Amino acid sequence: MKIVRIVESTRPIQSDIRNAYIDFSKMTLSVVAVVTDVVRDGRPVVGYGFNSNGRYGQGHLIRERFVPRLMEADPASLLDDTGENLDPHRIWARMMTNEKPGGHGERSVAVGTIDMAVWDAVAKIAERPLHELLAERYGSGTANPRVFVYAAGGYYYPGKGLDGLREEMSRYLERGYSVVKMKIGGAPLAEDCARIEAVLKLLGPGRQLAVDANGRFDLETAVAYGRALSAYPLFWYEEAGDPLDYDLQARLGEVYAGPLATGENLFSMQDARNLIRYGGMRPDRDWLQFDCALSYGLVEYLRTLDMLREHGWSPTRCVPHGGHQMSLAIAAGLGLGGNESYPDLFQPFGGFPDGVRPHDGHVVLPALPGIGFEGKADLISVMREIAA
Repeated sequence: MKIVRIVESTRPIQSDIRNAYIDFSKMTLSVVAVVTDVVRDGRPVVGYGFNSNGRYGQGHLIRERFVPRLMEADPASLLDDTGENLDPHRIWARMMTNEKPGGHGERSVAVGTIDMAVWDAVAKIAERPLHELLAERYGSGTANPRVFVYAAGGYYYPGKGLDGLREEMSRYLERGYSVVKMKIGGAPLAEDCARIEAVLKLLGPGRQLAVDANGRFDLETAVAYGRALSAYPLFWYEEAGDPLDYDLQARLGEVYAGPLATGENLFSMQDARNLIRYGGMRPDRDWLQFDCALSYGLVEYLRTLDMLREHGWSPTRCVPHGGHQMSLAIAAGLGLGGNESYPDLFQPFGGFPDGVRPHDGHVVLPALPGIGFEGKADLISVMREIAA
């Protein structure tokens, strides 16, 4: 067997929304199809992947650097020991041939996008849901398809006031989410506190609010917000400062006793390890949001999970950023704490397979081969168009 071709398409996910740092009016992402010569149900097996929102499409890197390396390799060198399936680890090593260590910015996104498509193909060739395959290879042996998910939203829209924010959050709660998240840092502190209080009034027992500053604050502002937010029963206070400012994160943790969350903009095991070593993160209450689609893919994420265990962290403290089905499969297969969800944003790439709905803040993954993209009609139609 072999990879026949790899196709990339850069697609817009533009929106009028903004967070504390960027707007999404010109945001793009890359969609990748890895086409194999394996046939299942009369059709060639194709693995699909895409990168998460917040980082742009990586078409040039994918087409000019990483795809040629794979297509120039001996096909047998990319297979597992049985010779009957792809080996994601060998494929990853081939993609990273001739790459210097460090500098994890954009190439980590390109590699992570291809890696997602490879794992989708691997599970489809095995005719297994990816979460079951991961549990057997790297987890406890048994997957738990019931996964905690929270609704991410609360962005700043032009002309959006408190009524619009309340209406949005009410929709998420009515759909079955128990935790909702909103943006802060794009307005003055007093205004953000008013927004937080407006949402908290909607929440009944067992429901909570998380807030996300998207790395906007310097230390003084992060601490000022922390002191103000201490008055509220928040699920977490997310990414207060620059993701690589570990000293800011550590000092914030000294004055803010509630749960903190960060990590979505750390793109390697080494950067994640520095956060654990120097960021003052507390394994009894804080949350880690590393996103495999942005950080070299699942092959690297497995290394990150190994590192976390060595430092006394449980995988249950990981709730990845991105709201995509790949992280859902990882959560179900490897026992993560849950996954982000975008109920109304970044479609058709966000969300769940058709018919899957949150209940008590959880979803149950269907037993679809691969990652499960074929179960989401609007998404798989885009993907198949690219593969064709």
